[in-house]
Amino acid sequence: MNAQPAPAAAAVSDIVAELLAHHGTRQDQLLPVLHGLQDSVGYIPPDQVDKIAAHFNLSRAEVHGVITFYHYFRSEPPARCVVQICRAEACQSMGGDRLLDHAEQALGCGLHGHSADGTFALEPVYCLGLCASSPALTINEAVFARVTPARFDALIADVKAVTEAA
Repeated sequence: MNAQPAPAAAAVSDIVAELLAHHGTRQDQLLPVLHGLQDSVGYIPPDQVDKIAAHFNLSRAEVHGVITFYHYFRSEPPARCVVQICRAEACQSMGGDRLLDHAEQALGCGLHGHSADGTFALEPVYCLGLCASSPALTINEAVFARVTPARFDALIADVKAVTEAA
């Protein structure tokens, strides 16, 4: 359940060049390039934004605006384990706020934060589509439904066991 380490800067530059070559210069290809980069590297390195902007004949500010508008994109490497708790109304009404409070205490960080050891990041997500099975969350993109604080603790214990063994 560990996030993969980010590739070296030269490898990132090669990934960006390959993505740009594959997607062409039409501005409607900006999102596919950003998704491809984040899927490959784990985040959008800020030092690559100028290169991406120039390719699409956009300003750095326009590309940065797209990156910061979408919650999916991040501009720094993710923690080894990303926990996303659904903040949509159905999950909130079924105990999502209590689950979030518990997660913040258990991980020692608030939303958009990292645990002290850097292992966990806690992020909001807005609707996982499991409204009938709420509250829901993801751990490194694996989806879990009907999560109670006790089940959260068990899931985190499993993740810790895997990361300590690695």
